[in-house]
Amino acid sequence: MSAIQPGILEAPAPVGRYLTFVLKPGAEADLKEAMGKLATLTDGQRTVVGIGLSLALRLGAQIPGLRSMPAYVGPGFDVPSTPAALLCWLRGEERGVLLQRSRRIEATLAPAFRLVQVQDGFKHGSGRDLTGYEDGTENPPPEEAPGIVGVTGQGEGMEGSSFLVLQQWEHDFGTFESTPHATQDDIIGRRRSDNEELEDAPASAHVKRTAQESFTPEAFMLRRSLPWTEGNRGGLMFVCFCNTFYAFEAQMKRMTGGEDGIADALFSFSRVLTGAYFWCPGVKDGRLNLSLLGL
Repeated sequence: MSAIQPGILEAPAPVGRYLTFVLKPGAEADLKEAMGKLATLTDGQRTVVGIGLSLALRLGAQIPGLRSMPAYVGPGFDVPSTPAALLCWLRGEERGVLLQRSRRIEATLAPAFRLVQVQDGFKHGSGRDLTGYEDGTENPPPEEAPGIVGVTGQGEGMEGSSFLVLQQWEHDFGTFESTPHATQDDIIGRRRSDNEELEDAPASAHVKRTAQESFTPEAFMLRRSLPWTEGNRGGLMFVCFCNTFYAFEAQMKRMTGGEDGIADALFSFSRVLTGAYFWCPGVKDGRLNLSLLGL
């Protein structure tokens, strides 16, 4: 039986790097060989691997529950869907090491894949967003996380696998910084000073929009997000894991106002640039279990 890729359950490393790939046209002859080499090169711990729908279909595989992320529209904002064939999330202690590892992965996959985005992330302070608010407060405790992210009861190849959501959010720091501190707390629904939830937060507060227990069924997920910067731009690489995409979709529907017409206040200063779904195969005997892909 496969186990969950260990990098999913471990706390975020100090730095991360997100590599997204698309398939090269006419690369069928090189595809299985490239994926076989990737399975040997990655361990699910230092590098977490996610399979996109287009890659699964190209290999003739049907992964139960894997689909393309829907796009969402709210009052004055869009949440795009930008699918990719493959994601490699690199985790480590030093950016230089991740650069070397990402170059090896790119070279290994080059016959069949084209690298379309490289985005670095990093741990900020004790685990805060660049706005200064703590990120991932409602994550499940370690003993409950495997049951939330791991697929069970669906047979060999699916056991121990997970589903991954990746979104890149960009913050408008000027807008946020010009907002009074009390209003900033209302946007998040927590006090930045002590991370305590505000009992009288408005209905648009992010905490209220995404309260996991308030959905039917409850919408639990494991967040593994990291901030990103490029020059003076920055935001959050939102990453979450779950055993189905239900939790994310339920929360996003409410965040965009699709449930009750109230949009999440996050959209008053932040916008989504990219968004994609991936299936993360489990690990068996120390390597990725790609049996469902015919590998």
